[in-house]
Amino acid sequence: MTEQTTTVEHGPRPGDRPADRRPRPRPLLIGAYAFPYGDATSNRLLQLARCAAGAAGPTLVVNDWPCELPFPPDGPRASGVELITLRIRGANHFSRMWARLARPVRVLRALRRRCVGRGDVSVVLLPMAMMTLGNWAVLRLGLRCPIVVDASERHDRRQFRRGWSDPYFVRHRWSTFLATRLVDRFTAVSTTLAGHFERRGGAVLVVPPQVDCDEFAPPRPPSLDAGLRLLYAGTPGRKDMLHVIVAGIGRLAPQDQRRVRLTIAGITRDDAANLSDLDPAVLDAVHAEVVFLGRVPRATVLDLLAESHFAMLVRPTGGYAANGFPSKVPESLAAGCPVLLNHTSDLAEYVRDGTEGLVLDGNGPDDVRLAVQRALRLRDEQWTAMSQAARSRARRSFDHRAWSQRVSTFVVPVEGRD
Repeated sequence: MTEQTTTVEHGPRPGDRPADRRPRPRPLLIGAYAFPYGDATSNRLLQLARCAAGAAGPTLVVNDWPCELPFPPDGPRASGVELITLRIRGANHFSRMWARLARPVRVLRALRRRCVGRGDVSVVLLPMAMMTLGNWAVLRLGLRCPIVVDASERHDRRQFRRGWSDPYFVRHRWSTFLATRLVDRFTAVSTTLAGHFERRGGAVLVVPPQVDCDEFAPPRPPSLDAGLRLLYAGTPGRKDMLHVIVAGIGRLAPQDQRRVRLTIAGITRDDAANLSDLDPAVLDAVHAEVVFLGRVPRATVLDLLAESHFAMLVRPTGGYAANGFPSKVPESLAAGCPVLLNHTSDLAEYVRDGTEGLVLDGNGPDDVRLAVQRALRLRDEQWTAMSQAARSRARRSFDHRAWSQRVSTFVVPVEGRD
């Protein structure tokens, strides 16, 4: 087993400076993902790290790259943070398991090599999925600073085929249980989720998913006269109602269906039956063009958003959907792609019907049908106004720069607090 440390965008090491010019403590974020752009969690942590950085300099991120995922040829890169990537190579199953158990110790070793010790870190930002007794104890004692946990989801047992007995669900609830008893400050992705921790005495800052608006190119879809381009991008699982989207389009008049093109990025047609609620038999009766792309890189998703008229999202109204906040919504708005969705979580605060998108009355096939009919009646100038409103909303409400002051003030403890 070997360990590779890749450091990107760092300044002088603390140990290289004179003792009387010791740098101010700064935040540290710990991850174990394909950081920074592997998935929605990675992107959330990247933007959170950027927001948390204060006058002390960029947030330090130590990310333990998942063994099962391919490593980028040039190594991970992330602007706006100082990134240390840990990598385990050539390990069998048991050594990988040991590496995961020893992760907090490996993180401390990586920090020591960067001459980062006690007094150099003001706060540790930890995603809820990594809230374990080992991580909490080793980091708390090793760095002697507070820990703030980021809660971006609260799963419901109905999402899992095995319900309460599903190992992932058990770990998720155990992490939440530990956090409510060992941590007193949280960032939460929605007001519903924040209420769960507030009722247990925690201080919570609601931070919706964030984006970097500067990385999104201007929209460039064709004229609506040439047809309506719809996009679903993501891994639906049981949280997104992909079947309702396709079935709703299938209830349009045949001549209207032929004006619709639905692109599904994230799963293949063959995987739809296993990875979503979509019944492949429904596709045979649909006259609209439905294209499955499977998993695609992030750059392709950004291109698809720029080329689509609407991004689609239909979810249940309770459980997971009420506690979470779909990251695809801020990304769609930032790309100038209005959204066609039903209101869940805090979405009503950010997406107004006819302004940033078209809001469904419910989450059934007929609700989708009626919304798509409205989209088909739009003129190009009406869609352009919606696209501009979407980009404006994203910059005001979801760009990480708009949240920097609030997040950095909340996560960095006041002077003298431990």
